[in-house]
Amino acid sequence: MTAVDVLVVGAGPAGASAAVWARRAGLDVVVADRAAQGRDKCCGDGLTTLALRELECLGLRPALLDSWMQVETACVRAPGGRIIRLPLPGGRGQFAAVCRRTQLDSALVDLAVASGADVRLGTAFAGFTDPGDSASVASIRLSDDDLITARFVVAADGVYSAVRKALGIGPARYRGDWHAFRGYLRASGEAARRMWVWFEPDLLPGYAWSFPLGDGRVNVGFGIPRKTGQPRKTGQRSSASGTGTLVGTEVAAVWAGLTERPHIAGVLGPHEPDGTTRAWPIPARLGGLSLAHGRVLICGDAAAAADPLTGEGIGQAIQMGRMAASAIARGGPPHSVAARYVAGAQAEYALDHRLARGLSRILAHERLAEVALGMVDATGWTQRQFARWMFEDYPRAAVATPRRWNRGMTNARGAYASEAVAVAPVPSRSPS
Repeated sequence: MTAVDVLVVGAGPAGASAAVWARRAGLDVVVADRAAQGRDKCCGDGLTTLALRELECLGLRPALLDSWMQVETACVRAPGGRIIRLPLPGGRGQFAAVCRRTQLDSALVDLAVASGADVRLGTAFAGFTDPGDSASVASIRLSDDDLITARFVVAADGVYSAVRKALGIGPARYRGDWHAFRGYLRASGEAARRMWVWFEPDLLPGYAWSFPLGDGRVNVGFGIPRKTGQPRKTGQRSSASGTGTLVGTEVAAVWAGLTERPHIAGVLGPHEPDGTTRAWPIPARLGGLSLAHGRVLICGDAAAAADPLTGEGIGQAIQMGRMAASAIARGGPPHSVAARYVAGAQAEYALDHRLARGLSRILAHERLAEVALGMVDATGWTQRQFARWMFEDYPRAAVATPRRWNRGMTNARGAYASEAVAVAPVPSRSPS
């Protein structure tokens, strides 16, 4: 039997972040993940400004990751063919980057180990013997037959969270809110140097992407929201209501022809597959799933915290792990810790995600998407500001939430502006 302050289930971005911050607060931590190190999660590999700032404060060093590539300009193609180039601020650090997810997750596990956490890879959560609702600790059995007693549990075990299911607080047969499909290519065209996003008429409000990696590969894929209603056929334009989607074999069919679409093939240049393709659900329903239950705090994909507009979830996951550790470290009875964590998460994300869902509904209509992207392309100022907004340099709904304004918000630095990597706590974008 092992007794700890915190058991973290899941060693991805949310779990590793929770472990590092909990250890920095002096808490005893065990991290258990059923996957071995080096697992390959389906991901676009893109990192927003929010993610980069959180990674910097965790102590991650980009120079140690050979797939890391800083992004200075994002190229967006509107449904009608308009090309919009979105420059990110120069000379003030990194505002966007790409890093292969296997490398990123492995580096985060290494940080958790270096912090002093007891990290057990290949060890699954096997269930509660007592969730701690009426006890001073929770009791959890792991697949290595160890019985863990913990004052708190951080559930960071993904969209199919075993912890959430064991507590009976998740929706039945939840399969996420987006479908993502990703492959790696060796490409020699502009895609090898620049980040590209294509708003394809048949994928709206989803999109296709090509993100360059520092090791010479390109991450190419697409994401589409899972919606109710009659699925549309491959290549069919968005319905007026935006309620269609692509499912099953249709998703595979889109991938089969995606890189041969003339405007995409032209950006990729001569290319060839490099590795296997993968599909994965993306949960983007923050507020629709419980964020806490008794002694359990729920983070990242297990909390359905991905952005409803882009499907991005790495920055939110790392930030939520930090917020969970902070709530626990401040002490108090379980109900107070849970309330503190939930209130912080809601203040941080609720309005931003509501705005993102509204914009996603607009992008479901081809004509409205054209108008919106045309406004983005109106001036150099609108291009720069949209790029910062898209890459989460500041909160999505910042204009509507004056409580989150600060003097340097419109001219903030990115991450890694100097060679030294900060390890001091990153200030929350929401009030303390």
